[in-house]
Amino acid sequence: MGQDEHGRRDAGRAAGVVAMVGAGQLARMTHQAAVDYGVTLRVLATGPDDPAVAAGAEPAYGTSASFEDLTALAAGADVVTMDHELVPNEHLVALERAGHHVRPGPAAFRLSQDKLAARRVLEAAGVEGLAFPVHADVHRSVDVVSFADAHGWPVVVKARGSAYDGRGVHVVTSPEEAAALVPGDGGDVAWMVEEHVDLAAEVAVVVARSPRGEVVAYPVVGTRQEDGMCVELVLPAPIPDTLAYRATRIATAIVDAIDATGIVAVELFVTADGTLLLNELAMRPHNSGHVTIEACETSQFHNHLRAVLGWPLGPTELRSPAATVNVVGRPGGGDPRRRVADALRTAGAHVHLYGKAWRPGRKLGHVTVLAGTTDDALERARVAARLLEGA
Repeated sequence: MGQDEHGRRDAGRAAGVVAMVGAGQLARMTHQAAVDYGVTLRVLATGPDDPAVAAGAEPAYGTSASFEDLTALAAGADVVTMDHELVPNEHLVALERAGHHVRPGPAAFRLSQDKLAARRVLEAAGVEGLAFPVHADVHRSVDVVSFADAHGWPVVVKARGSAYDGRGVHVVTSPEEAAALVPGDGGDVAWMVEEHVDLAAEVAVVVARSPRGEVVAYPVVGTRQEDGMCVELVLPAPIPDTLAYRATRIATAIVDAIDATGIVAVELFVTADGTLLLNELAMRPHNSGHVTIEACETSQFHNHLRAVLGWPLGPTELRSPAATVNVVGRPGGGDPRRRVADALRTAGAHVHLYGKAWRPGRKLGHVTVLAGTTDDALERARVAARLLEGA
């Protein structure tokens, strides 16, 4: 049965059970959307303190490394989806072969799990307007040095998989640093290397796509990173309309080309001359889409559920300029829940805490503010977030 037939059949079903691999903050916010639709969200959790379980999602305890645990999670569910990339792709293939609907499908999802594979597939697809930083596969430290000799130092060495929030991404400035990072025999990590790009901006386009090929895109988000982690964003992005149009066109062409289903976040670099370069793909609700909860007609979490269930997608129009600032654990800051009342004194602050134990450098929540301008929204969101962090 083809994807289109699945979509028509699923669209006629009553709200049912969505199985989500993972039980972190993305699953927690997806559960909040599922409550609105009368959908049961069952999550693969490690324990009762996982953010989604603590918020009331139905737990199935286990690990994504175990096919037996994934099978138990999927039993009786209408569809299986993910809140992180750390799922063996061969397990997803086996779930499909066993008759479960996995959305996004394993072939598409693999491109969020392997950065180099994503570049190779999309280069072959020939998406109009899409470009990439110069890159290469890496097996040994001498491969990094050879690439840098050809393209200049510094270079960016990335783990091909399991790399997010700055993990597995390294700016390397010398042969000595390359040797310290990548062993002579390559080690256990699959690496790639890219040229170090002089960026004018970083943006993300959040797209939802259904099994029938219906696609909606949110306005382009402007992001700011520190140490590889997104720390704040504004909507709409502060880029020309013509550039935003090109970014949206590229992102929607990508999700069509790879037959993705659900929410896809397409992260792009913008160079000084306006070239758009692919950074990476995420095929799940994404940090860059948290702002849509308040700022857009339909949140990314509602549209992810609608997409994977084959339901009609919701409108994505912007209600107001907005900004989101992440709440990150600071040394000595402690639990931000003790300071919610202080943060709420900031006009228009929408506080979202994830129920996660505090530790330095960990994302603990976010604050979104809507305002007449993104500058005003960002200023107020920063104030509220810093109060929550204990600054």
